Amino acid sequence: MQLRGTGVGVGVAIGSVIRMADPLPEPPDRVSELAPDVESERATSALTATAADLAARGLTAGGTAKDVLEAQALMAADPSLGTEVENRVQAGATAERAVFDAFVGYRDMLAGMGGYLAERAADLDDISQRVRAHLAGVPAPGVPSPGHPFVLVARDLSPADTATLDLDQVSAVVTVDGGPTSHTAILAREKSIVAIVGVAGASSLLDGDSVIVDAGADTVTVGPTPDELAAAEHRIAERAAIATAPIEPGRLADGTAVPLLANLGSADGAAAAVRLGAEGVGLFRTEFLFLDAERAPGIDEQRAEYVRLLEAFPGRKVVVRVLDAGADKPLSFVNDDAEPNPALGLRGIRALRAAEPVLRDQLTALAQAEAETEAELQVMAPMIATVEETRYFTELAHELGIRVAGVMIETPAAALIADRVLGVAEFASIGTNDLTQYTMAADRLLGSVAALQDPWHPAVLRLIGEVGAAGATSGKPVGVCGEAAADPLLAVVLVGLGVTSLSMSPSAIADVRASLRGYDLADAARIARAALAAEGATEARQAARAAAEAR
Repeated sequence: MQLRGTGVGVGVAIGSVIRMADPLPEPPDRVSELAPDVESERATSALTATAADLAARGLTAGGTAKDVLEAQALMAADPSLGTEVENRVQAGATAERAVFDAFVGYRDMLAGMGGYLAERAADLDDISQRVRAHLAGVPAPGVPSPGHPFVLVARDLSPADTATLDLDQVSAVVTVDGGPTSHTAILAREKSIVAIVGVAGASSLLDGDSVIVDAGADTVTVGPTPDELAAAEHRIAERAAIATAPIEPGRLADGTAVPLLANLGSADGAAAAVRLGAEGVGLFRTEFLFLDAERAPGIDEQRAEYVRLLEAFPGRKVVVRVLDAGADKPLSFVNDDAEPNPALGLRGIRALRAAEPVLRDQLTALAQAEAETEAELQVMAPMIATVEETRYFTELAHELGIRVAGVMIETPAAALIADRVLGVAEFASIGTNDLTQYTMAADRLLGSVAALQDPWHPAVLRLIGEVGAAGATSGKPVGVCGEAAADPLLAVVLVGLGVTSLSMSPSAIADVRASLRGYDLADAARIARAALAAEGATEARQAARAAAEAR
């Protein structure tokens, strides 16, 4: 029997299933037998301990996981939630019930708002579980530890669970929920975990079931035959050889250069990215400097961090995205208005224009950092939708000393007028996560529409092709820095659509490099045409595989 989902990368693993325990049940709704002050102290201690535990997990995990877990720690310590818990305790509730009701109230309110707020809703469920487990004096529901390697099967994984998986024990992860851009998928790719998400039939798997998890084929094979096991073991050996192969620049079989760059969230990951073969940086997210701050950092503070990054890549291209505030990253000093649909509101370049001093300081700091280092700095603006926005950003960037200014293509509008956008900007980088979200009208953080959040959809590919064609006509580079670039076969399709560089989680570089070496430019264009001709994402992936094999 085979179950299907969305693979993360192309890894293969063989093992036996261990299911993740179900979450704690809803606590009884009854009047506490303890004094309100006693219950209040219990609740406050549990919230504080949970926040500290999440922060500690973040320090251990590092990378993207650190940012996610630190954000969860701040949620656990949120004064407004603490007040909600306190009010319920004073009204006679137990600490357990007060925590449950307070978090559910916030979760339901935020879940209905989409985007970043929907993501926070899921995080609130996990934090509530952890606080109530602390109150009960039991381990928080989480990853089991059977004492031997296993395939973890779960409804979904919280960021805290994914970030701290013991890779010596967990050989693969299979989740019922989630999509290709969920936290589970992103963190699994960063940690090189074999994973398949969105496997609807995974709820039928039982502890001890023997399975092959093939992320490259998007399949979970239950009760595999000897021949299937032998084929999987061969694939595992092939991937081990790829991981240890000499590091060379990204290119196609005919020598066409395709630089393979890293997506980074802070300078801390620079050394590891170089070690894994990154030829530069295709997306440096600067939000880590701004999140959780009451005010924007000053020029000197920013410059020091940018210098630290640029010094790690002397003579290499480093593309920095200016602050992408709004939607999933609201900042009060940029925009403190409550928006019913923040993903469609004042975010990206729109938010920065409304708070131009923040943008001016950031561009100034970046220009100063470039002057102190030998990296080839390029700076881009997020969420561009019009030529006028493009002109505003590029002119301001040049005025403040940035030599190369470009834009992110994340909206269908920008993709459809890419020829005019590239008439102003010096390069474009396609953010496939948001481009897919806006093309398919499917919130990329909402599990109920995860199946639509797939960059393989021909509508998304067609928009990418528009940008690639505009780049070829104008002679300007077009990169991809979304999660799509980390898919080895989709990477070939992207090159066939005119993309000239690919940026991804550093752990994905080896697989993408190996995949590109198997095809020349004519092959890539042919495989891309096959995907474009399909009706949907699943069919496009299948058509591309068939075309790739028909040589």
